[in-house]
Amino acid sequence: MRGTRIPGIVLTMSAASAMTTLGAVPVFLLSSQSVFIRHDLDFDESRFGLAVSCFFAAAATTALLGGGLVDRLGRRRSTLLAGTIAVLGGTGLAWGAHSYAVLVVALIVLGVANAAMQVTSNASLARSIPRRRQGLAFGIKQSAIPFAIVLGGLAVPSVGVVVGWRWTFGITAMLAILVIVGGLFLPPDTVIRAAARGALEKAPTPALALTAAAMAMGSAAVNSFAAFLASWGFQIGMTPSQTGFLMAAGSGLSIGTRILTGHRADRRGGRHLPVVAMQMVVGAVCLALISIPSIPVLWGSTVLAFAIGWAWPGLMLFAVVRVGREAPGAASGAIQAGAFIGGASGPVLFGLLVSHSGYPFAWRVASAFLLIAAGMVFLARRMFQRDLEARPLAAVDMLSTTWRNS
Repeated sequence: MRGTRIPGIVLTMSAASAMTTLGAVPVFLLSSQSVFIRHDLDFDESRFGLAVSCFFAAAATTALLGGGLVDRLGRRRSTLLAGTIAVLGGTGLAWGAHSYAVLVVALIVLGVANAAMQVTSNASLARSIPRRRQGLAFGIKQSAIPFAIVLGGLAVPSVGVVVGWRWTFGITAMLAILVIVGGLFLPPDTVIRAAARGALEKAPTPALALTAAAMAMGSAAVNSFAAFLASWGFQIGMTPSQTGFLMAAGSGLSIGTRILTGHRADRRGGRHLPVVAMQMVVGAVCLALISIPSIPVLWGSTVLAFAIGWAWPGLMLFAVVRVGREAPGAASGAIQAGAFIGGASGPVLFGLLVSHSGYPFAWRVASAFLLIAAGMVFLARRMFQRDLEARPLAAVDMLSTTWRNS
């Protein structure tokens, strides 16, 4: 019996990772091909930054408001809806975006699709994967983000330069059709129980809000790290090839360590949020060291930052969905919204700091962001524990033991 479930578990993990990658990759395709796109549609860097922010803003709003909808719709209908939105956005950007305004509208649609893909994946893992394997599942799922960065870079020489940037988005629309087809083969959705709705009403909203804020600050720091690392490396004397290799190696490390972090979470069985906070502290130290204009220091700090300081997103999601076991879409939606808000605001703020005060100061501010985020995570953990003491045991079921140790 146990063996017969393994193919289903692997399929669910693979589907969640594929949906996460497909949802996230459009903005990285936009970034990697920005020179071609800006030339064809005739707009400058500032409007490019605004377009990227619109993608993340749409994703944040959708994740925050649509998490509960995913719980009510169920896995099958949410998958079909997410795939349909992705097809519309990818098709619109590939063959309808002949002006800047249409490009922004298409990116907003793709931002909605990104949130729908991610929250649906989170809920699917929380409901379909055995609890003893959920840490690994969320680690694999979140490793799809750095993988999407790699795909965005590879798409330029393999597709964009050969047949044009529009086809890269056209391919994402075609892949989204496969999501719809896969959704049609999922079992019919069941209606969420009244007990589950009641449990959601008792969810520790202040603790979730604080955790989402920590995710936003942490994401602002690490997304700025990813966006500006190559520029800083070039400024202190590295060649473009060297910075490219450093980014690729770092992304590969990030993929591996996120999976390893999830696997260790399953074996540990508790105290996940303290691990998240300590990884953030390591990341903060690394960003502070990166502010030193030294190539050897940059290499060492970057490796540690990717391997440890940015290994926490999957573990944080894994921990939080346990709070909203009956409604994991709503719980994870709040955390995904924080990630999207940080992704939208962080690089913009970092760029302004670089323009006015230089790279070293900007790196130190990003380091402070991660330290503050770590403190928020510790405080949120205490709030979750106090909530468990106040909530009836029936409302949280077996989560009480998990969160007392989390």
